[in-house]
Amino acid sequence: MNTSAVSPGRAGLILLLTGQMLPLIDTSITNVALDSITLSLHTSATQLALIVALYGVAFAVCLAMGSKLGDNLGRRRVFLWGVTLFGIASLLCGLANSVSALLAARTLQGMGAALIVPQILATLHVTLKGTAHARAISLYGGIGGVAFIIGQMGGGWLVSADIAGLGWRNAFFINVPICLLVLALSRHYIPETHSETRTRIDWHGTIALALILCCLLFPLALGPELHWPWPTQAALLALFPLAVWMRASALQQQRAGLTPLLPPRLLKLHSIRFGLLIALLFFSAWSGFMFCMALTLQAGMGMTPSQSGNSFVALGIAYFVSAWYAPKLIARYSTRTILLTGLTIQVAGLLALIATLQLSGQRVGALALAPSTALIGYGQALIVNSFYRIGMRDITASDAGAGSALLSTLQQATLGLGPALLGGLFLHLVGQSHGNYSTALSGFLATEVVMMLLLAAAAFSARQQLASRCPANS
Repeated sequence: MNTSAVSPGRAGLILLLTGQMLPLIDTSITNVALDSITLSLHTSATQLALIVALYGVAFAVCLAMGSKLGDNLGRRRVFLWGVTLFGIASLLCGLANSVSALLAARTLQGMGAALIVPQILATLHVTLKGTAHARAISLYGGIGGVAFIIGQMGGGWLVSADIAGLGWRNAFFINVPICLLVLALSRHYIPETHSETRTRIDWHGTIALALILCCLLFPLALGPELHWPWPTQAALLALFPLAVWMRASALQQQRAGLTPLLPPRLLKLHSIRFGLLIALLFFSAWSGFMFCMALTLQAGMGMTPSQSGNSFVALGIAYFVSAWYAPKLIARYSTRTILLTGLTIQVAGLLALIATLQLSGQRVGALALAPSTALIGYGQALIVNSFYRIGMRDITASDAGAGSALLSTLQQATLGLGPALLGGLFLHLVGQSHGNYSTALSGFLATEVVMMLLLAAAAFSARQQLASRCPANS
């Protein structure tokens, strides 16, 4: 249960959605700024992948903790903590004069994002009802596309404009005044809410998850570049005992009536396992796609950050439109049908993009990319909407919070690992093709097509579990 609270009103809703957009926009901006960061800090491609990946990993590890802190200490309070940390981290990113300093600041940004995001949906659920609640949730679901467009176009313009000679640093500095504005107004317009029942944080699970993701991320990202020294091999070998420790701790907590970070009883559910498959195959490919596309357009094809950002506008618009109408489609048809439709549209877009690259060679413009990227964006939104509905299908009302946190953690973890895991494949293909980024990207896209087809095959085989319709409000 939650304490009753007054509605945030239009101003409060705008502030909450602005807070939601900060982490989403930052992801897009960072991709646009990658080539400029390389020239400024002399980073390797592997280090660029870590700049993207560490943010996602920190986000994933701290997400459940952020949710619990908001329930216990007050959602507005933790929201403001998150905005403050995100603003400070953004300032540190812009001031970074070394790769290590930028990596540390990006990790702090991910932690700040994990404090911000859980408070928004929880506050909307508690403070709004009826039509206002439905409208706010629709905005919450569709804002990803808007944030993507703003991040790509605005980030590209900021980097290309080179205001005050700061270049890519402006892409991070722009967050600071926005955070200050949110901090200045939120106490007045956003009501405070919290759970009446205090919930505990699974510190053992949080630490174990952080260690597991780091032992997976760093060896796979740095191993090929460093020729697999013994620390990278040891880190990979440590994955098994860490997983055993995490499971043993979770089982012990579950027997004691507590809720661990990754509840074993939920991991046994078919819907959760299928959600895990979607996360592994789709979300890792999605973040890997954005990373590889950004490098190809700028480092490979010589686009400016502004031109690169504009190349993704069609994808963002299509994603927003698809996300807006997806709930109505899922209410009318089975979730399995929507998932397969999304996969079909995305595969068509990926194949069209491969054809575009092969026909255009080393040079391609934003207009030439628009048809294929629009298909990709439209399909992506249908898959994302299906992910949570499939994952939550077998979850009881008493486990709704734990199930949602579990799925969010899986989503963010795979988004964080994507650039490091699949980026390594892409960089290998760049080397094999003697620096031909267009050919390497086509190879990467072909791999992504195979991953989407594997997911489609799994959806076909799970016909009984996924065929029934979901309620509109599920």
